[in-house]
Amino acid sequence: MITLYGFGRVHSKVVGLTRDLRVLWALEELELPYRVHGVDHPAGETRGEAYQRLNPFRQVPVLDDDGFVLTETGAILLYLAEKTGQLTPADLQGRAQVTRWCFAALTTVELPLSQIIMIDLLGDADPTGAQRRPGLVKYAEHHLTTLEDLLRERPYVAGEAFTVADILMTTVLREVRNAGVLEGFPRVSAYRERCESRPAWKRTLEAYEQRLGVTAGSAR
Repeated sequence: MITLYGFGRVHSKVVGLTRDLRVLWALEELELPYRVHGVDHPAGETRGEAYQRLNPFRQVPVLDDDGFVLTETGAILLYLAEKTGQLTPADLQGRAQVTRWCFAALTTVELPLSQIIMIDLLGDADPTGAQRRPGLVKYAEHHLTTLEDLLRERPYVAGEAFTVADILMTTVLREVRNAGVLEGFPRVSAYRERCESRPAWKRTLEAYEQRLGVTAGSAR
């Protein structure tokens, strides 16, 4: 049985943005049996020694697959794809392309987007945020333009099939879903909607909202 250490309680501002959603979505797509250990972040559960033994960076999520412990969402999703032979191509070069787009989502596209959302979340608590935001939006638009052109040719980032790379890319794009950054990129927006229309994502969000005890629809 897989145990996922995901959020059980979290600050209301980041509901729907937490990175455990990436792994939960993959588990639902793969229909693997799993249970969630709800981590109480506001209470400081991640700061304890027991949790640090699971994740030296004290972050969420953590995957425990019958004693095999793995952290970092990109690594976890690639592991689950390899374990099941699903959400990734069977051939080596196809898998390499999926890995490439996993890295692109997390190291290229997410870099400016994560900074934009942090500025928006912090508001006046970030005294230089308003000055830095326009430059970060321009930086993000550079990458989004590339993605917009790519999606002219194919429905998903690594080709014709939905893969773990799309889970990562979609959850990265979701970070700025209410920030106005995706306006002007119709293919990127349609791609995100296409991925989020999958039944597994809907199941993921419903269970997530119930676990956190938030209003239905608030994570969307």
